[in-house]
Amino acid sequence: MRERNHSVNNPRESASSAVDLGIGRPHSARIWNYWLGGKDNFPADREAGDMVEQLIPGIKDSARADRAFLGRAVQHFVADEGIRQFLDIGTGLPTADNTHEVAQRIAPECKIVYVDNDPLVLAHARALLVGAPEGVTTYIDADLRDPRHILDTVAETLDFDKPVAVMLLGIMHHIIDDDEARQIVRALVDAIPSGSYLALAHATAEVHGDAMHESMRKFMERGGTPIVARDRVTLANFFDGLELLEPGVVSCSRWRSEETPWGEPAEVSQFCGVGRKP
Repeated sequence: MRERNHSVNNPRESASSAVDLGIGRPHSARIWNYWLGGKDNFPADREAGDMVEQLIPGIKDSARADRAFLGRAVQHFVADEGIRQFLDIGTGLPTADNTHEVAQRIAPECKIVYVDNDPLVLAHARALLVGAPEGVTTYIDADLRDPRHILDTVAETLDFDKPVAVMLLGIMHHIIDDDEARQIVRALVDAIPSGSYLALAHATAEVHGDAMHESMRKFMERGGTPIVARDRVTLANFFDGLELLEPGVVSCSRWRSEETPWGEPAEVSQFCGVGRKP
């Protein structure tokens, strides 16, 4: 882990040095941070986030539901299934209750490897995502499109003879081609042993329809990373060969959430699912 330094503590001041943080273009991780009430974002991110919210007034609920789904899934893996190893790809900017915080709160010996290829995300991760001393929390600068490199590097930390939970939350919708996306997921799933899990969350247009497609089009026009919405059936294909846990592919707000006196929570434009490798 790198030591905390001036450039890490002040990412805006370092934006013009060393690496291009792309602060003039909207970035999904920083927009997500903005929607969650964080401060690690720039004008281009806030403007794009506001544009999306005008088209989809409940988009901030999607961000919160995705974060809550992460917490419930990780808690299930650790407390109910005994999982102690996590591969979290597409880390995003640190907020509250990150994967390692939820996991190590229950079992401090958990090992978590985060993967991202955004320099600002990694700068914050190295400085802020400090795990429990009994376990391991580490970070890899790598691209999801090269799963072999990720797996080879992760093998230095995780034991692939024991179950691993692979977390792909809010990342697969940046892989536009369906075949490439399935191949990436398959490569990751093939590498983990029986008893491992895949948790996946993905943008969908099933809730807000054309407004979601329009917001994505405008986001890309502003220079944002390509993004695509997928429907429930397509998302279920990512779990081929896995035992899809109940309640299946659903809105993040409805995956094993607590019932309210008013019934099920409203659907959000982020769907999710969890599968177990038999």
